[in-house]
This record gives sequence, C-alpha cells and structure tokens, in this order.
Amino acid sequence: MNGARDEHSGDPAFHPVGVVPSYDNPATVGNVARELRKHVETVIVVDDGSADPGRLAIEALGAEGFVVVRRARNGGKGAAVKDGFARARELGASHVLQVDADGQHDLADVPALLEAARLMPEALILGRPLFDESQPRLRALSRQLSVGLVHLQTGGRVIADPMCGFRVYPLEAALRAGARGDHMEFDLELPVRMVWDGVRIVHHPTRVRYVPAEEGGVSHYAVVADTLRIAGGHVRRLLEAPFRLTRARLARRRLVRR
Repeated sequence: MNGARDEHSGDPAFHPVGVVPSYDNPATVGNVARELRKHVETVIVVDDGSADPGRLAIEALGAEGFVVVRRARNGGKGAAVKDGFARARELGASHVLQVDADGQHDLADVPALLEAARLMPEALILGRPLFDESQPRLRALSRQLSVGLVHLQTGGRVIADPMCGFRVYPLEAALRAGARGDHMEFDLELPVRMVWDGVRIVHHPTRVRYVPAEEGGVSHYAVVADTLRIAGGHVRRLLEAPFRLTRARLARRRLVRR
C-alpha cells in the first residue's frame, strides 16, 4: 500500500473510491485505472457496452483486482457514472473520484484533489482545466458558452468549468441531487443541482490535453445528439433556476434569523 492510501486510511470517515467510466477506450483505460489505483484502494471501471477491444481491456483489469461493472448496452457517460456511484455506495464509499478513461487528465493531481476532499468532505471538488494547444477551437468556444449558461443557472460564477471529467464527489450529496441526464449532459447537470442543494464548490487547477489518435485518443461526442441533449439540459435548468435559487435564498435567510 502506498503513502497516499496510508494517509487516507487513517481517517475512517473518509473513504474515497475511484470511478472510471469507459466506452471503447482500449488504448488508454488500463493506464488511467492503474495510475488511479496508486492513490485510492478501490477503483471501479464501468464498461459502458464497449466493443470487443475495449471490453477485453477492461476484463483484463478485472483479473488484476479492479472492480468491473459491465453494462450490456451503451447508455451514455452519465448512465455509466451512475452505475459507478451505485457500486461505490455498496462498497461503503464516502466519496467518488471520477476520472475519464481517455487519458486527458493529469493524474499527478489526484493527491491534491483527494486532500481537498478530505479537508472539506462536504464539498464538491472540481478540476479547473488548464488546456494546452491541443484543444480544438470549436471545443473551446462551446465550452465558453456552456460556462456562461451555467453561471446563469447558479446565480453567479460558482462553477468555473462544468465539463471537466476529473472531480471528487461527496457521494451521498451527489446521489441526493438526482441528475437526470444519462449522456454527456450529465457532467454539466450534476454540479448545478448540487449547488442548488447548497453544496460548496472547490476548484483545483489541472492540466488537460487532447490525446491524439495515434496514442489511442478517441472522442465519443455525438455532435448532433449530444449538442441537442446539452442544449435541452441548459434550457430546462434555466427555467428551473429562478425557483431553485429563490428557495435557496429563503432557506439561508431562515438560518440567519435563527
């Protein structure tokens, strides 16, 4: 057992579990899972209906002692993460460290995110991405648009970046928030709903690079379908936001009066 795991094992109330949702990432999922297990005792890899190469890569991880959850059909990233949450809850986790399987994230930052979660166990720890020149221009523009819309939904600049797939969830708070999306829109929806529930947001800068195809990088973003899902989610939350924000303000006033 390494030093990072020894440190966290001294706090029985803090039991983080890694969750790696994966769909057809045969070249990268293994490295991501193995690097993550250097910092957390248990890593759950959710196979979201991968084709044979991805499925076999994840089965190999199961033989190495990783916890594998297999979905018979591809249901989307959100559905995969929800299955990971359910398995983590069964294992008694207090927190879930979610990392995408595509190798974009700098896992050297895992100890810092976990330490932030240990010190502030009620908070949602979000990676704030620092991109290099590999970021496609269109992705950068769409990200900026989503960030602006999320600011409207939270009543201010509460969430720096709602799309980074590198974060630590307080598990019970994440489950209570009840995100409805099952695809790419899930990453945007859940932090907003947690803010509405009064969960504190803490950011940690982290480097992100888009992995080239020759290194196994692959994008599963369905331009039409996922764009429509994300847009629809923004519209629904913008309509819901005034009621949720007003209710939150009234709740804070009642607390102050007490």
